[in-house]
Amino acid sequence: MSRVHHSGGEPTQRMLRVGELIRHALSELLARGAVRDPVLEHRVVSVPDVRMSADLKLATVYVMPLGGKDMSAVLAALDRHKKFLRAEIAARINLKFAPEVRFRADQSFDLGTQIDALLDSPRVKRDLLPGTDKQ
Repeated sequence: MSRVHHSGGEPTQRMLRVGELIRHALSELLARGAVRDPVLEHRVVSVPDVRMSADLKLATVYVMPLGGKDMSAVLAALDRHKKFLRAEIAARINLKFAPEVRFRADQSFDLGTQIDALLDSPRVKRDLLPGTDKQ
């Protein structure tokens, strides 16, 4: 699934590469418990995607707590530690400027569930059966 970035078009290779570096750094920080917060201590939080602005000054980080539970609490905890996380990203990634980070709930899992439910509906199944071409 191609994601359009707010720069108005498809992401450049540099935007994708920097986003992936940030995604990897944040995933590692969260996995090893580098963020000291009671909300995050006993939760597994994945970082499925990071989208960069065209000027690389803003990283929108999409997160998903295991099971999708307590999303608002997890987003609030990450927001509280935004400065720490930005500094850690800067230390790990060689960029001229450390990007601002903002955290959002990853909706791709929800979209996948909706698509699965749609494909499983009797009406769509009927339309997908061989020999049921409507002309």
